[in-house]
Amino acid sequence: MAIHMYNTLTRRKEVFTPLEENRVKMYVCGPTVYNYIHIGNARPAVVFDMVRRYLEYKGYDVEYVSNFTDVDDKIIRAAQDAGEDVFQLAERFIEKYHEDTEALGVREADAHPRVTNTMDEIIEFIEALIEKDYAYEAGGDVYFHTKAFPDYGKLSGQAVDELRSGARIEVGEQKKDPLDFALWKKAKDKEIKWESPWSEGRPGWHIECSAMVKKYLGDTIDIHAGGQDLTFPHHENEVAQSEALTGKQMANYWLHNGYIQIDNEKMSKSLGNFVLVNELIEQHDPKVVRFFILQAHYRHPLNFNQELLESAASGLGRIQTFIQNVQHRRKESANLGESEVWLNRMEKYKKRFIDEMDDDFHTANAITTMFEFVKEGNRYLDEANTSTNVLDAMLQLFEEWGRVLGVAFIPEEELLDEEVDTLIQQRKEARENRQFQKADEIRDQLTEKGIILEDTAQGTRWKRG
Repeated sequence: MAIHMYNTLTRRKEVFTPLEENRVKMYVCGPTVYNYIHIGNARPAVVFDMVRRYLEYKGYDVEYVSNFTDVDDKIIRAAQDAGEDVFQLAERFIEKYHEDTEALGVREADAHPRVTNTMDEIIEFIEALIEKDYAYEAGGDVYFHTKAFPDYGKLSGQAVDELRSGARIEVGEQKKDPLDFALWKKAKDKEIKWESPWSEGRPGWHIECSAMVKKYLGDTIDIHAGGQDLTFPHHENEVAQSEALTGKQMANYWLHNGYIQIDNEKMSKSLGNFVLVNELIEQHDPKVVRFFILQAHYRHPLNFNQELLESAASGLGRIQTFIQNVQHRRKESANLGESEVWLNRMEKYKKRFIDEMDDDFHTANAITTMFEFVKEGNRYLDEANTSTNVLDAMLQLFEEWGRVLGVAFIPEEELLDEEVDTLIQQRKEARENRQFQKADEIRDQLTEKGIILEDTAQGTRWKRG
């Protein structure tokens, strides 16, 4: 079955057909780095990491780009409040973002472009829009002229006349139309700024992503993704300025994840119900947090509270207990039981999992399939005779499912002391024989297992990290 995904642009599920066979260009809007990320920021990071993993599982080579907005009004205000340099503050929270998302099992993007490293491309982009009469300069600011782009509103499905009637031109703005949006902003006193043909200033928010998409992935990409709150105006404005410049469709598929709710209320600063990820993963296993996020379909609202998080921990624990029981039975099992019937049964569960994921990445139903398999698998473990073929296939199946969801269901077994001593002796012999590459590989193998080596005059000592 082909992958079907819900396309915000067409407002329906569509069969996924990439621009190039077996290759996918994917861009995900990243955070504005002025604070620690909250659970709402974590959801798109986890969800679209899962999408990337599943596309790879299906055989696609995915080029995955996710940006950092490191120039913004919020960053400037946060730096002023903290008495900190804007660039230092942004760098600090970029590092924190990487720490938090790595804990949640989110793989690094192939590229993490920043606005500050894309300034030349942004200015060139704006210059080209002015030359094409899609933008105009006014008092050192530059605005995109929405009336010049007939398809404005097509992504969000907004009625442009209604938007225009509700829009206002703020004091100091010199727009021709209330819906026109800033491409370049003239700097205020003591603000960070860059030289441009129009003024010393900085880019508007929307032009940043358009320039980064074009620079790193080209004029047209396969998938553009982000939170539902970005559909309008951010993504709508991206579409307008990118397609006005290139005359080509910016992205063929637009994916948007749903909102996070806290105890059935929308998460917001005014309600004071923000849940910061760095605090959450201090109190809970990050693996549980990721599993919790994926237990809902990505387009649906996700309600968060401690009870639901504990329920996710319980569900994950059921899977891990089952796997541990399989591993234990595998050590003692002789190949006595019938395997063909059970291997065929497992293939059906594997197909069900794939069918659910092919249906717009429905992780909620895919996880339900896993729980049903655990229930049936436990009945198999109760049988007197089990087959090593079946037990190995069970472990392999959960390794595959864990790779897709980004959750390591199968724990790495700890090395026994005698196994450590044997590897250290092999490393010693390799060094004596001047096989230094082999010696380094053994050290790396031990390090990955949490074994710390210390070479002394009396020999190699070790401890568990």
